[in-house]
Amino acid sequence: MGYTIKEVSKMTGIPSTTLRYYDKEGLLPYLERRESGYRVFNESDLTMLQIVDCLKSTGMPIKDIKQFSKWAQEGDSTLQERYDLFLKRKEAVEEQIADLQKTLDVINHKCAYYKSAIEAGTEKELMKHDKLPHADEFLCQNYKPGQE
Repeated sequence: MGYTIKEVSKMTGIPSTTLRYYDKEGLLPYLERRESGYRVFNESDLTMLQIVDCLKSTGMPIKDIKQFSKWAQEGDSTLQERYDLFLKRKEAVEEQIADLQKTLDVINHKCAYYKSAIEAGTEKELMKHDKLPHADEFLCQNYKPGQE
C-alpha cells in the first residue's frame, strides 16, 4: 500500500516540508514517485523514516544520517559500518540518559525541598542542610583554589 506525503505527515507528525527535505537529501533512497511527480511512501520507506527520526533524535547530523542511508543502499558490504554507527549512537544516548537522570535527581530533590519548606512555612532551617545531588560532580573536581 502506498501513502501520500500528507498521510505520512499525519501518521508521523513530521511536517511535509521535512519529508520533502529528507527525500531531497537522499535519506529515503527508495521513495517512489507517481507519473504526476507525487511521492508514494511504502512500508520500507516508513521504516527508513523511523530510523532517520531515531538517529536525528540522538543529535546525529543530517550528513551522517545521509552516510547511513548510503551504506544501507550498498547492502551487506557495509554491515560493520552500520553496526558501528549504531553502537556509537547507543553510547551517546546512554550518556544523554545519565545526564538527564542527574537533572531529574536535582529536580526531585528541589520538589521535596520546597514541599518541606511549604509544610514548615519557611525554608530557613532547610537551607542550612540542603545539599544538591551530584554537587561534587557539578563542581570541577580538578579545580584547585589559587590555580588559574
